[in-house]
Amino acid sequence: MIEVTKNIQLKEVSNTDTKVLFQLMQEIYPPAYSHFWKDDGSWYVNSQYSKENTLKELSQANADFYFILFKSEIVGNFRIVWDEKLPNLLEEKQVKLHRVYLHPKTQGKGLGKTLLSWLEEEAQQKGYKIIWLDAMDAQPQAFQFYKKAGYTYHSHTFLPFELMHDKVRKMSQVYKIL
Repeated sequence: MIEVTKNIQLKEVSNTDTKVLFQLMQEIYPPAYSHFWKDDGSWYVNSQYSKENTLKELSQANADFYFILFKSEIVGNFRIVWDEKLPNLLEEKQVKLHRVYLHPKTQGKGLGKTLLSWLEEEAQQKGYKIIWLDAMDAQPQAFQFYKKAGYTYHSHTFLPFELMHDKVRKMSQVYKIL
């Protein structure tokens, strides 16, 4: 268990946590993203948080996958991929914030900001120079959050998921120099 603050901890997701993670994402994902999908996001949650996919992600040696705890309750997940490079960005030491999902009841309590600060400190201690992530263009509040935190637009990509509405497929890649 990693203590980020008195009220925020990170607990590693283990091979035996696949059901808990899946149930968590069934609760967290739809309120924020169901309108992006022709099936309300069921395919995404079922595929990305299936036992098989979670075990595959947990086996990735250069990645850390955590549950986010707030006041001892699991309220989200946080996945980091060390040494994953953003294409066409020259700096060698990069880390990707692959995933951060928080329960709607925690929004506005500073968890996202605190977790970003924690990741920045961890990355700097390990000699990383850049943090980057993919941000959904169709979620302007997330975009503003990262911009306010010092992230800069680099490029964009389009998600290939057939069940996703075309107008929300664009993801911008943003980065921050540490």
